[in-house]
This record gives sequence, C-alpha cells and structure tokens, in this order.
Amino acid sequence: EAAEESCSSMAEQWCWIPRWLPSWCPTSQSQLQSAEDMMLRCVDSPFSKQHVPVSSGNQLWTLIVSRESVKHRTPMVLLHGFGGGVGLWAQNLDALSQHRPVFALDLLGFGQSSRPLFSSDAQEAEDQFVESIEKWRAKVGLESMILLGHNLGGYLAVSYSIKHPGRVKHIVLVEPWGFPERPDTVEADRPIPVWIKALGAMFSPFNPLAGLRLVGPLGPTLVQTLRPDFKRKFSSMFSDNTVSEYIYHLNAQTPSGETAFKNMTIPYGYAKRPMLQRMEQLQPHIPITIVYGSRSSIDSNSSSTIKEMRPHSRVEIITIHGAGHYVYADQPDDFNKRVLQVCVKVA
Repeated sequence: EAAEESCSSMAEQWCWIPRWLPSWCPTSQSQLQSAEDMMLRCVDSPFSKQHVPVSSGNQLWTLIVSRESVKHRTPMVLLHGFGGGVGLWAQNLDALSQHRPVFALDLLGFGQSSRPLFSSDAQEAEDQFVESIEKWRAKVGLESMILLGHNLGGYLAVSYSIKHPGRVKHIVLVEPWGFPERPDTVEADRPIPVWIKALGAMFSPFNPLAGLRLVGPLGPTLVQTLRPDFKRKFSSMFSDNTVSEYIYHLNAQTPSGETAFKNMTIPYGYAKRPMLQRMEQLQPHIPITIVYGSRSSIDSNSSSTIKEMRPHSRVEIITIHGAGHYVYADQPDDFNKRVLQVCVKVA
C-alpha cells in the first residue's frame, strides 16, 4: 500500500502524457480487447461479454457466465482491484460459476469500461464508483447479489453495501484496500527518501501509472521485467507473455480510474476515508468473509477489528496459505474452494 501512494504525485506531474498516447504508447482499445480475449481463451464455460450502459453516457464492460441449471441462484459479482480487469479472473470463472451465475465487470475508469473524468473530491469519486455499480445492477436486472471484491473492489463492495443493503446477500473481501486509518507514526518511523519515492513512482506498474506510460514503447517489456510473478501466477494456463501483455494494455490507456484512486488516497497508500470508520453503518444482517494470503504484505489487522465491531454478525476470516496479495491467482484452486464453501448457504 505504501508503494501505491509513491506514484500518486507523479501522476499529476506527468498529466500531459496522455496526449502522447497514440504515438508514444503502443496500445489501443482493440489491442486491449485482443489481450483480454487471450486471457480468457482457457475458460471452458460458455460466457458472454457486453457493454452495459449506466449513466451520463458511460458503460461498464461486463463478462457473464450463466449456466441454465443455476440461473435461479443468487449471482456472484466480481469487482477487481486497482489496475485490474475481468481477464484476471480467468482461473476462477469456471469454478465459481458451477453453482450460480457469475458477473465480472471492469470498474468505471478501468479496463474496457468508460473512462470519464472523476471528481477530485474523495467522497464524490467514491460515490461515482458506487453509483455506477448500482446503475449497472439495475440495468442488468439483478435483484440481489454476492459481492466479491479484491483490493479497491473490496472497499467499493462495502461502500455499495452501506448504501444499498437490500441488494447484497454476502460480502467477500479479498485483500481489501482502504480499511485502516493511517497511523500517526508512519512517517516518523519510516521516512522515505525523495529519490526512492521518485524511483517507486517511475517503475512500479501497479501504482498510479504515469511511469508506465512515460516509458512508452518500453512499457510491455517493463511489465514483464518488473512483474515476472504475474507470469508465474497464471503458469498453469499460459507459457507466453499473455498476462503481462494484458496488464500492460489495461494500464497504458488514458488514466481515469487511477486518477480517482489517487484522489481517494493520502500518503503511504491509506484511504482518505478509511472504511473502518464507517463499518457501523453496514447492516448487521449482511455476512462478511475476509480472505487474505499468508504471504501478503497487506496488514490483515483490519479483519480482526471488523469482527470485533460486528459481534452480532457473521464475520469469517480465511487465510490462504502460499498466496500473496493476488490470492485468487496465486492459489486459485484453494481460493475457489473456500469461496464456494462460504457462499453455499446463499440461495
């Protein structure tokens, strides 16, 4: 999370880079579409993809896996994290759709969804994300749903559920971002030299992503070099650069959601509006499952705090051994099995 902030200031400094995109960054909407198709080529279940109109001319890119035999079950809706997209669920879609329909969407401002101008105000930007999800739900016609969110998607899942509690049967938070308050001692205890912040900003492709666009044609190689772990995460599906190509094209597009995310953070990657401060607003009848990877650097203390704050609610904490922050990709079989188990009681 600390790294997530280190690039935020750079995103503002390099705000002129998008003008270079057509010639400087080797990406396009069609290339992103092709990269996503490659990511999904090993999904065995029949699925459909479509743009769903939400509001103000915006659309959310949606992948739907729905078997005829389970169409009556409460659907599961997958919300990816910062810098992600529907293709990153490639190792989960078949398993999770066995017992209920699954909808995966690119959040507003990310992937193949519309990339509008977000408010610079943290609350208003958050509301834009949440409102787009509600408009999407109404348009698709889902009466209620299980919300599963990773990283930023987990934060938005709870924010949505506070506003629309009647629409949510169960929340699954996977390595959620934005829950704890920033400790007062963080800067005094861990001063970070300016040059390290600058290097982190330039060369971490999963931070607000000006650095990735800045290097232009070197971007795809940069992703492969700095994040070889993603190739390993999907090694059971792909032996080539499918994953790094998809990640590059997801994040080399004109910034929108990443700018909103930047405006929702304070230094060291903490949320301006920490979700723990609002958990008492979440209806007690909504069960929560929180999934962490045993090898993740994300602070899991928030899960214990949530459990203490909800003594009369169902809160389950699951640790997936051998997994890092991208739990669903690091240990997909174990992740899929555990998620199916916790959701089995949802009709």
